[in-house]
Amino acid sequence: MSQATNPSGDETSADDETLALAHALFDAAREGNTELLRGYLGAGAPANLTNASGDSLLMLAAYHGHEEAVQLILHHGADANAANDRGQTPLAGAVFKGYTGVARILLDAGADPDAGTPTAREAAAMFARSDIVALLG
Repeated sequence: MSQATNPSGDETSADDETLALAHALFDAAREGNTELLRGYLGAGAPANLTNASGDSLLMLAAYHGHEEAVQLILHHGADANAANDRGQTPLAGAVFKGYTGVARILLDAGADPDAGTPTAREAAAMFARSDIVALLG
């Protein structure tokens, strides 16, 4: 295993560096940091990267309402229907949180309102998101 020296002078493994980068990308998706995401996705970081719970970059950006980040991640090939380990999709996450703009972007990218558990359609009805119910058709 290769070793590198981090800024504090300690040796770290390439695996540690990769893990730190993954955490930075997940944080960027949660925070809507499109500049960081754009740089790494443009350099080849996987758009469908998932964390230990199966949450993708797209799921985290959608759940936190970051429209520009959602568009960017989709542009780099993210699967709009990829469910996490609990069967939740990015669209259902956006619906749960009431992010109509994010839901519209995901639908335009081919997200299935009937995928996942609960489905986005079920979540919209359950949480009385009438604007999103209308959007889902």
